[in-house]
Amino acid sequence: QVQLVESGGGLVQPGESLRLSCATAGILFSQSDMAWYRQAPGKTRELVASITRDGTADYADVVQGRFTISRDYGKRTVYLQMNSLKPEDTAVYFCNAKGPRYGRSSNSVFWGQGTQVTVSS
Repeated sequence: QVQLVESGGGLVQPGESLRLSCATAGILFSQSDMAWYRQAPGKTRELVASITRDGTADYADVVQGRFTISRDYGKRTVYLQMNSLKPEDTAVYFCNAKGPRYGRSSNSVFWGQGTQVTVSS
């Protein structure tokens, strides 16, 4: 069974930081590309940051320089460090994986359930 479990969301004030975690199970983590998406009320889901299986990271322009994505292969976990948070960062943040599940050779796409991030004074 594949599981992507996000944690670390919450309510913070503008300028503060949060660190999101996504613990994975059931996928070949070292062979998977990972990403964080977010969806604000009334808006479409958007890509925030991604990291390839070999550790190459990429960011949306709106978070470049403020957010950092990283991965721990031993813990099979991907992180999103969010600094200098703004009210417009308020959204549900979703973990995404593209890779093979255990016992399979083909890639599939998997999603976590999401974690709420609210930035408000």
